[in-house]
Amino acid sequence: MHTIEAYRSFFLDRIKQETLNREPDNLYAPIRYIMNLGGKRLRPVLTLLTAEIFGASYKDALSAAIAIEVFHNFSLVHDDIMDAAPVRRGQPTVHEKWNTTTAILSGDAMLILAYQYFEDYEPKVFLALAKLFSRTALQVCEGQQWDIDFENSEKVLLKDYLKMIEYKTAVLVAAAMEMGAIIANASKEDCAAIYNFGLNLGIAFQIQDDYLDAFGNPENFGKQIGGDIIENKKTYLYLKALEFGSKSETVELKKYFTAQNHGNQEKVEAVKMLFLSSGAAKEALKGIEEYTQKAFEILKSINIDADKKNILHQFGKNLMKRTV
Repeated sequence: MHTIEAYRSFFLDRIKQETLNREPDNLYAPIRYIMNLGGKRLRPVLTLLTAEIFGASYKDALSAAIAIEVFHNFSLVHDDIMDAAPVRRGQPTVHEKWNTTTAILSGDAMLILAYQYFEDYEPKVFLALAKLFSRTALQVCEGQQWDIDFENSEKVLLKDYLKMIEYKTAVLVAAAMEMGAIIANASKEDCAAIYNFGLNLGIAFQIQDDYLDAFGNPENFGKQIGGDIIENKKTYLYLKALEFGSKSETVELKKYFTAQNHGNQEKVEAVKMLFLSSGAAKEALKGIEEYTQKAFEILKSINIDADKKNILHQFGKNLMKRTV
């Protein structure tokens, strides 16, 4: 087994070999750009880590790890277009640096490239990976559509929100881990368990993302602080503010999420104060803890040595403390 930083380094070394110096350059330059912008590389690291947790070499999982990261970045390129986001990882988004047409087409190419990496595996493993990936990719699209729908919906229930983030974010974390298990020829029971472990970590991860969008450090977070507020997204913070806020706080919050005459910065600061005063910020931190603990409970049932369970447990604990 290796450290998380070592897995990240192994992955980055492999990415450097994927130069994608193909023509036409206006198709591939945006792909190289987004793939080299950095980021946490959470999903590919989990694929490599999980492969070794179940007894394979991380080297066997590198192609699947690249597929996951290429798909993740494809989804970011298209999400940024839909959200009109100006910044990604502290740099201009692809559609800002080039244009929307180029960003859409380069994103489409990334989706196809992601599938091609599974061709490195023998037929049985290829089929299992491709089936999991296809299901996951469709769920991510469904989750994104729910996210868009919720922006214009007056009533979003917490259970609906949790289903949305499960599909939009958590299933890709879960799939990244199950892919490592599939490559290592883990049992069906362990594949299912590690998937559910990743699913709950993924939900905790997204609630934390909601929190950091409002209260993160812009120098660390790498995205526009308050972007969810500007876009009227019904996040965990928003829904908890409605649940726990006073009548006056909820009326004011709804006013900010419907009125069009507030300056963006004024709106962001006012809504952040409402998240704090209503207790929503504290509830978000509780939510992160709750889903992380659910993941740890699932971890107990996985058929791996105690030292490997400790590695996964520590990874989950560190994820709860992230600032980016």
